[in-house]
Amino acid sequence: MKLPILQVDPADMPAYAIVCGDPFRAEAISRKLTDAVELAFAREYRTFVGEFEGVRIAVTSHGVGAAGAAVCFEELIQAGVRTLIRVGTAGTLTADYPAGSLIVSTAAVREEGLTRQLVPLAYPAVADGTIADLLHEKAVQRGGPVGKGITVTVDAFYSGVEELPLEKYKRAGALAVEMEISALYVVASLRGARAGAIVALDGDATKTDDGYDPHKDLVREAVHREIDVALATIAEIARREH
Repeated sequence: MKLPILQVDPADMPAYAIVCGDPFRAEAISRKLTDAVELAFAREYRTFVGEFEGVRIAVTSHGVGAAGAAVCFEELIQAGVRTLIRVGTAGTLTADYPAGSLIVSTAAVREEGLTRQLVPLAYPAVADGTIADLLHEKAVQRGGPVGKGITVTVDAFYSGVEELPLEKYKRAGALAVEMEISALYVVASLRGARAGAIVALDGDATKTDDGYDPHKDLVREAVHREIDVALATIAEIARREH
């Protein structure tokens, strides 16, 4: 029986998955796999399965925002996925890591509404340590600026009357802000899976209302690097396990 939202058959799903926001990025990732096939494209959720260095890997898009992404994470885990790595983009919160840098998220601040409906706010959103370490190691090997630390997950992309809490977390040492990682970490923890995330920085997070352009060449190059890093990390984890 197919899963109700992703519309994939659990029998077709492997134990490893890369997740990303954009359905067309999922397609681009699938082109790095051998014998990739598209299983489903339902709403924002697009799923491919193929092989990388002999390891079967799923690639699924989760759309924008924690609530919709959590549906994706829940159903992937229901289907038997036990290792999930998010690749995507984020806004930088520090001049130490400009656009084009990669950030490995070790933990995420839960400034979104979804996870507080699942567990108390005192419950942490934390990456699997082995995944985070391997993502960082593989990213450093590929060159370019690479950071590792806390990221922030929010619901709002454009500002309104209320101030987004970015300056506060910037002062606290958070490196980047995006919209899904805390949901990934909390859902994975609750459901007995493990997760990690690596993001390509696409600009100053405080300037999304003014002159924001995530389509620069250096950002595209960083996205390609992070995809290669995520694939290499899964291959390494699979080798260690088998």
